[in-house]
Amino acid sequence: MILVLAGTADAREVIGTLKAGGYRVAASAVTAYGARLAREAGADTVQEGPLGGEDLLAFLKDQGIRAVIDATHPFATTITGAARQACQNLGLPYFRYRRPEVKLPSHPNLLLAGSLEEAAELASRGQVIFLTTGTRHLEYFTTAPALAGKRLVVRVLPEEASLARCRQLGIWPGDIVAIQGPCSYELNQALYRQFKADVVVTKDSGTTGGVVEKIQAALDLGLTVVVLRRPPEPDSLPLEDIIPLLGEALGR
Repeated sequence: MILVLAGTADAREVIGTLKAGGYRVAASAVTAYGARLAREAGADTVQEGPLGGEDLLAFLKDQGIRAVIDATHPFATTITGAARQACQNLGLPYFRYRRPEVKLPSHPNLLLAGSLEEAAELASRGQVIFLTTGTRHLEYFTTAPALAGKRLVVRVLPEEASLARCRQLGIWPGDIVAIQGPCSYELNQALYRQFKADVVVTKDSGTTGGVVEKIQAALDLGLTVVVLRRPPEPDSLPLEDIIPLLGEALGR
């Protein structure tokens, strides 16, 4: 059985390709939505909820996992690190899926940030900051001195945990946009106009994440866009390279 660390739309393609190749597939996803995507893709078994550290090691052993394909979000560095370590401990093949990257346009209003701290600093150029970076690191913006007194509008998944996190950090209901992306160019523009945003902050999360539409919609409105660079993953591979390497590792 192959474990796919899922939770993203990319994982559907990974699971589907593995099933078409005759593999049995287990999938792990933190959210109910990610688990649903994995089931719809044909995973034989799906583990819903956080899976890391000792729990991950136990799952790998109990399920007889022979290899792991990590198709989590490009910024999900915690689970990626835990999976690498677990596979190393058990001597299992580990493959990091590389989500197709976005070719960012060259534009004076597009600013690149190498860290969350830098993203918050760059975002302070505006008064209404539209955040599309999720809730995992939202406190970097709500506590940034440079953003004190600014209005933060946060686009998040329509999950109870996401909404609770926003409220915990002081984001008012009127500044929360709970919607499942990716959003179209037209919807992005409508949201920016509705909230009178002058800065949009996003992650370089690849084509699957709707980044192109978010960025272009903002630039065409004359807004400043701050893009958080994705963490480097020099050993990540596209799916077409992973499949033959997987077969080789398993003697197929």
